[in-house]
Amino acid sequence: ATVTVVDEIPPVIGCKDVTVQLDENGVALITPGMLVETATDNCGIAEYTTDITQLTCNDIGDAQVIVTAIDASGNTGTCAATVTVEDTMPPNALCQDIIVEIDMWGNDVTIDPHDVDGGSTDNCGITGWLVDRDTFGCADLGDNQIVLTVGDLSGNASTCTATVTVVDWVAPYVFVYTTQGLWLDDNDVA
Repeated sequence: ATVTVVDEIPPVIGCKDVTVQLDENGVALITPGMLVETATDNCGIAEYTTDITQLTCNDIGDAQVIVTAIDASGNTGTCAATVTVEDTMPPNALCQDIIVEIDMWGNDVTIDPHDVDGGSTDNCGITGWLVDRDTFGCADLGDNQIVLTVGDLSGNASTCTATVTVVDWVAPYVFVYTTQGLWLDDNDVA
């Protein structure tokens, strides 16, 4: 007589919830070993798989990952783990110095934070730019140090310092009123 032995009993697997951090590329790799808390099978488990192998910036928050245990006979057991994805990496703030010119009427010059951003980067993208000062006038001629703060969606921020050089390249223009009632500019005055 031929006796055929079969294993039709699936593995029993239990998952644990974990928290992962995104790396400098905005990726967190997931392995079954990170998520399996308990696993048993009457004949032993041959392998584990997950339905998701990596999470990205789009997954910040809670993501559900299914882990499957497979025994030598192909029986499977599954469990679900909650993977909390966090981005704790601050942006790389990079500043550039700029020169701004006071106009011929001496009006204040207003800069945009992007004017002093020299190519700041973040693993999940920068969502906010802020300078500690954005308006400069005649009293600010010369070099002025300002701080640029860049932030990401997760609330991480970093700063850098830029120099805003304020210049006045407009030559004085003199009008003279003569007794004949004529207006002359400074080129006509001897």
